[in-house]
Amino acid sequence: MTRERSPRRLRRRDRNALAAALTALSLTASGCVVVHGEREVLPGATRAEAAQALAAFTDAYNKADKAYDSSLDAPYVTGPLADIDAARLKAGHVNSPSGNASHVPLKLSDVKITIPKKAGWPRWFLADARGNKAGDYRWLLVFTRADLGERWRAAYLTLAAPGTVPRFRKDKDGWGEAVPASSSRLAVTPGDLGRSYTDYLKNGGTSFADGPSTSQLRTYRQGQARKPGLVRQYIDQPLTRGDYAPLALRTADGGALVFFTTHHYEKETAAANTSVPTPSKAVQALTTGEIHQSLTLESIADQAALDPAGKGTVSMVGRVQGVTGAKGE
Repeated sequence: MTRERSPRRLRRRDRNALAAALTALSLTASGCVVVHGEREVLPGATRAEAAQALAAFTDAYNKADKAYDSSLDAPYVTGPLADIDAARLKAGHVNSPSGNASHVPLKLSDVKITIPKKAGWPRWFLADARGNKAGDYRWLLVFTRADLGERWRAAYLTLAAPGTVPRFRKDKDGWGEAVPASSSRLAVTPGDLGRSYTDYLKNGGTSFADGPSTSQLRTYRQGQARKPGLVRQYIDQPLTRGDYAPLALRTADGGALVFFTTHHYEKETAAANTSVPTPSKAVQALTTGEIHQSLTLESIADQAALDPAGKGTVSMVGRVQGVTGAKGE
């Protein structure tokens, strides 16, 4: 038999809830304003927080790279970067269990941080820096977090050639402007950029400017698709949810620099009585099954693209693709 609670005898939790409600009502009635962080347009981070997040990531990244141990930087990465980085470190550990003998610590200089103002979560910011690896390329790191109590994590890491990083629109206080994923005032809606790119890789078109990550990649694929005794097939998919969601930052000319993620499969199938070429040691370390007639590579790519205001052609600024798994058959 269930004993009903008397409406005149409230539990402590109910009394507290009622008190909170009455307090909020009295504040509203008296003219006071209650600020809701999920609705107010605020900077995504303080400048000090952003600098600390970048330093913490760099320290963890170096420790993980030296030891070939993904557990050392896993708390500081997420999204596409986490997938690519974990696979790289796993392969390194398999081939060199004692660690990375050729480790060179990553050092970032000439750091430029752009923190957009926005409402709601996730909050995020961009760090643009010169790295001591990959020549003169700029390292574009996007940090995100989905709640005030979470640690800042790097979701995107893209390399951009010198002179290709745009200027960003900023207000009088130096804060950037986030562009909604649903914005229709750009050549391609930011939320649709991943799908547009994967459609382009399959069918071509005029949405993207020529370059290494667009027309040249299509030409390479076409040349590799059918060689004597070997067939290559490709499947490309956009990733648009959660930590893989596209993020767009307004540029000074009214367009946007958009970071987005894609998921790729490449299957190599050999003719009868032959076998596929032997993959690299890094790929072998990530391969399940026995490689005989076919090998399927799975990879994740993160891209940064300039999406112009109004009509126009999207230009790829940088693209990093990493194998995250393989299957032999």
